[in-house]
Amino acid sequence: MTVSGANKHPGRLLDEYWVSAARTGDRAAMSQLVKRWQPKLVAHGWRLTGDPEMARDAAQIAWGEIIRGIGGLQDERAFPAWAFRIVSRICAREIGKAVQRRELKNAVAAEPNATETLPEEPSETGALRAAIRQLPAGERAAIALYHFEELRVAEVAVALAVPVGTVKTRLMNARRKLRAILAPKTIEGEDHA
Repeated sequence: MTVSGANKHPGRLLDEYWVSAARTGDRAAMSQLVKRWQPKLVAHGWRLTGDPEMARDAAQIAWGEIIRGIGGLQDERAFPAWAFRIVSRICAREIGKAVQRRELKNAVAAEPNATETLPEEPSETGALRAAIRQLPAGERAAIALYHFEELRVAEVAVALAVPVGTVKTRLMNARRKLRAILAPKTIEGEDHA
């Protein structure tokens, strides 16, 4: 990796070191990975599920799989995409289970759908987060992994288990939708001369 690459992603070199050490059974290195990556994996799960509790559970389950499988990880640089993919798979499974439970409950008795809404932040960041929440889950995940987690398109593809072209399409569609959502509303009949 070049010096400029190291400066662009200062945590990546440290992650690679910790992954390498964790592959040999170094518990302190694994602890450092958990400390650094737990919030990111929970955030990814939350973006996919929209449910903070389900996201925390998915990340916890993922760590079990990560700990068991890290010895087989061939390339330390693949850790972020690999970990996000594990969380994505677990979230998909948990969403499926939740849908089945919901369908069963609805079959027994009709229940109102209680969705929890988060309070809006009074800033541009809050507006952006609110706009991102309006995107479909696949686009939301692609935007978050690419822009917030700074994964490359190929890494996002691995994390989401989709082709690179699909990631590019999701990013393009998400950006277009975000521009439309965040664009200032024009007043009809306003003279722009």
